[in-house]
Amino acid sequence: MDLMEQFPLIQLVNGEGKQLEENPFITIANAKRFYEQMLFSRMFDRKAVNLQRQGRIGTYAPFEGQEGAQIGSALALEDGDWMFPTYRDHAATAAFGHSLVNIFLYWKGCIEGCVPPEGKHIFPPSVPIASQILHATGTAWAEKKKGSDRVSLVYFGDGATSEGDFHEGLNFASVFQLPVVFFNQNNGYAISVPIERQMHSKTIAQKSLAYDIPGVRVDGNDVFAVYSETLKAVERARNGEGPTLIEAVTWRYGAHTTTDEPSKYRDQRESEQRRQSEDPISRVEKYLRAENSWDGHWEEELKKKAEERLQQAVTEMEKTKKSDEGLMFDHVFGTDVWPVQEQKERFFHKESER
Repeated sequence: MDLMEQFPLIQLVNGEGKQLEENPFITIANAKRFYEQMLFSRMFDRKAVNLQRQGRIGTYAPFEGQEGAQIGSALALEDGDWMFPTYRDHAATAAFGHSLVNIFLYWKGCIEGCVPPEGKHIFPPSVPIASQILHATGTAWAEKKKGSDRVSLVYFGDGATSEGDFHEGLNFASVFQLPVVFFNQNNGYAISVPIERQMHSKTIAQKSLAYDIPGVRVDGNDVFAVYSETLKAVERARNGEGPTLIEAVTWRYGAHTTTDEPSKYRDQRESEQRRQSEDPISRVEKYLRAENSWDGHWEEELKKKAEERLQQAVTEMEKTKKSDEGLMFDHVFGTDVWPVQEQKERFFHKESER
């Protein structure tokens, strides 16, 4: 069988909002819940970009266009499960209960931004590519040894599948049948490198074959399909049936970060075309309209509440005092080593001369 046939793109609601097959999760209530979360996430993302342009936070990694993949997967988790994000997965972490203030503080360079609310198992955003895969696998192993039913969900991009950590994590999770869901957001580019320059494989999902674990390829812009397939994978993990690799095929409209210029390596007209035909938020709106359940006043109220919530978070973020820069030297090793100590002394010497 051709691998594209073996790993078909699972889609429940198409870009026109048409339901393609029966599924218990395609309901008006779920559609409104997904829409509210995705709309808020997009408003958060745009707010963060504006704050960066104004110099109020540092370099930022936008995610507009990937809301369906992040929200659909995050809502499949239960309290007590573990989430391991990249530096781009703030829609997922916010939906899972992270503090908006702390998410903003992360991008302001404050150590508080790495701290989740009490009782929330959310790791700090991982900047080194694919390293969080090993953290998720190790945590899943610990939970299995404890006899709990807690699950790890780890996010990573297509570029991460070129790293050794990806293969080591999948292999270890497969050998020990660990409760971890590997969630890949494949947007076709690792910064400026297109996926065909990264791998000869037709899909990322097929990489599951090497480790004899389930692999699923889903339309990442179809929040219903993402939620349904992630929930299946989470339930398998929770029931002791081992790991799953999910490839969510999506598209990010803008830059890799606010320091990037995507028009140098891809035709941005494609982004606009995809926005018209594949957008995860407008897809849910079209579904609700088709079901005669769309309410423009409801949408405006959601926007108003979201803006108030975001503005409150920004205000709190800007009240927080600047972090002690010396903290970046203090937790590299368990005990001080002389090279780090020398760097710290040089840093503060230069600061005193300013």
